[in-house]
Amino acid sequence: MLKLFDRAKDFGTRKALVSNNTEYTYNELIASAEAVAANLLSDTVDLKEARITFLVPPSFEYTAIQWGIWKAGGIAVPLCVLHPLPSIEYVLEDTQAEIVIAHEDYVNFLRPLEAALGISVVPMEAMFAENNSNLPDLSPDRRAMILYTSGTTSKPKGVVTTHANIEAQITALVQAWEWEKDDYILNILPLHHVHGIINVMSCALWSGACCEFLPKFNDEKVWEIICSGRLTLFMAVPTIYYKLIAFWDHASDGERKKMSEAASKLRLMVSGSAALPVPVLEKWRTISGQTLLERYGMTEIGMGLSNSYRGERRPGHVGLPLPTVEMRLVDQENNPVGANEPGEFQIKGPSVFKEYWQKPDATAKAFTKDGWFITGDIGMLNDGLYKILGRDSVDIIKSGGYKISALEIEDVLRKHEEIADCAVVGLPDEEWGEVIAACLVPSGEAIKTDVLNTWLKTQMPGYKIPRKYIMQRELPRNVLGKVTKNEVKKLF
Repeated sequence: MLKLFDRAKDFGTRKALVSNNTEYTYNELIASAEAVAANLLSDTVDLKEARITFLVPPSFEYTAIQWGIWKAGGIAVPLCVLHPLPSIEYVLEDTQAEIVIAHEDYVNFLRPLEAALGISVVPMEAMFAENNSNLPDLSPDRRAMILYTSGTTSKPKGVVTTHANIEAQITALVQAWEWEKDDYILNILPLHHVHGIINVMSCALWSGACCEFLPKFNDEKVWEIICSGRLTLFMAVPTIYYKLIAFWDHASDGERKKMSEAASKLRLMVSGSAALPVPVLEKWRTISGQTLLERYGMTEIGMGLSNSYRGERRPGHVGLPLPTVEMRLVDQENNPVGANEPGEFQIKGPSVFKEYWQKPDATAKAFTKDGWFITGDIGMLNDGLYKILGRDSVDIIKSGGYKISALEIEDVLRKHEEIADCAVVGLPDEEWGEVIAACLVPSGEAIKTDVLNTWLKTQMPGYKIPRKYIMQRELPRNVLGKVTKNEVKKLF
């Protein structure tokens, strides 16, 4: 039996999940997961790592299905409820799954794939029919889950994690962020991604805590839940904090005071999945007294680095390696770089994924000969804490012999009072290699770029100032709120 399930039995009658205005105990979660497992097994004794895909919104049912797949010996492949049919078809084909478990809202949406792929669409309710079965013994080195990368540079790859990988990812965060059984967290994140699955839901369930689902983000509803006083932790992506700030800005003085007081009482608030603009961090601190804890992670490693729970949380930095995580910064020849020198993050440890699904060449390329995972992210050690400079293929602009961080330029641009948001990219150029281009979201009227450039010259060296600008009402983003830089480039 896996440790996650052993621990759940110990928590028995404690409240585990709140979903669709209903409370569920750990015992109820275990019973439902075992019914799902029995229905999946049917006449077999072990799914033997069969890939089971499921399209279910964040809910009690989602969790029970994930646990049921694991208990039956299968590999859980959660699908994104916001993805179009071709994206889902790609995952089903790539995993060679034979069934997809579907919430009633998505059964008809998925029906065309039955004929196209020869796959069975199974209504979610059928999985919860009363059923019992002997469940297989599971070893921690079994494959447990496949999550798909965002595919910003090529087709998405299936990232395979074992039960041991998942346990390592959970326990590192539980230790670093001091989770306890009396914690209560709101989950407003999509559950096809490590942030929502591991950092929020799984850490809560490992700890005997409670996770409440809000399947669709609503700024007023989130503030209402914060003001209820039941939360002890809150985790979100930067765009959610941006929207919560905007809601607070438009509230009355009395409502603002109530919201600020409630937010100040949480023991921890975390931001991740995309770079947190320093102005957003500072505004949130003004509103709530909370300094958002930033951390660094990715699908392949879970979380790798984190600012301190009890110590310094420095804006624009991601702290130090988490427990059990080994990290190094290296140059292009894999030689270690010194302090204040940019290098690539490479990670080792039990939380690092097993492989890319059925892509042995891509898996081999992802690791150095001595076993370090190559993240592709560039950063530096700055006065004792690590800082992300950007992704080598997206955020590092190579212009006129300089390597320039797009994230650094974005931080400066956001300080300007007429800029609500921005994205900086490099565009191919014969003379310079790449030129810096900025997509701006004005806070009011269109921005005069000549006036902006004059101001920028007082803020940073001339070679970092954008050569091209466009204005947009909003930036293109993926379902996690991360700006899709390749789509920004297309706008130019």
